[in-house]
Amino acid sequence: MTTTMKKEMVFFDVETAAAPSASDTDRRWHMLEFGAILVCPRRLVELSSYSTFIQPDDLSAVSGRFASSPSHAAAFAEAPSFDDVADDIFELLDGRVWAGHNIRRFDCHRVRDSFAAAGRPAPEPAGVVDSLAVLGRVFGRRAGDLKMATLATYFGIGKQTHRSLDDARMNLEVLKHCATVLLLESSLPGVLGGEDAGDGAVTRRRAATAASSTVTAVTTRPASAAVQKVNGRSCKRDSTGKVVKATTTATPSAAPRARRPVTTTPFSMILRHSRAIVR
Repeated sequence: MTTTMKKEMVFFDVETAAAPSASDTDRRWHMLEFGAILVCPRRLVELSSYSTFIQPDDLSAVSGRFASSPSHAAAFAEAPSFDDVADDIFELLDGRVWAGHNIRRFDCHRVRDSFAAAGRPAPEPAGVVDSLAVLGRVFGRRAGDLKMATLATYFGIGKQTHRSLDDARMNLEVLKHCATVLLLESSLPGVLGGEDAGDGAVTRRRAATAASSTVTAVTTRPASAAVQKVNGRSCKRDSTGKVVKATTTATPSAAPRARRPVTTTPFSMILRHSRAIVR
């Protein structure tokens, strides 16, 4: 079956429960709620939305969170089965880029399992954007455990309701906030960079490393005459090879030596000596 690429992204979330019945040997998951929003990937705005409760084969699989509310209990009693909404969910998901939080490990599998249990072909994504994996690479240390509730608290965008449509919308808002923070930090990394500041941020560790790696070049002036040993004693020779007698003056041992002025042999003298040696 050929999947046609669709331009909108779909952010979705599913609420599920494991079958509590001992007779269910497969311990398969029951999808209790599906919620999705279609999003323009260029403007990141919601274009449309869809949500529905789904009545499981075994009503005892409804979690206490839903069953504790009389209105929810009544809604599940009247909710459509997965077979009734499978076409709608397939149309939303097939051929689009799927986006959600931890969907690679959980939601994608629950969708495929539900279609397999219904004997239907599962929808195929054009691509998958898992915000848990994305934020783990670029935003992890500053946002704690990266659960959706933690991220919502971090950005101050509300409390997670654990309802499919609400969670899909919250997921989009979290990504917008993260992208904005990272964009600002990359613009002024040395000023706005946080714990996970990227390249270019000036930190104490980087400054110390740069200082320790600085090499100071020390240049020494070459001696005007080579030092050699004659009869076991050190002496100096000039450019013609003659021994230069050293004149010493007695100085107190405690007094520092006076530095002699450095004289430069004229080039004409060097040239005259070199001609004498060649002859």
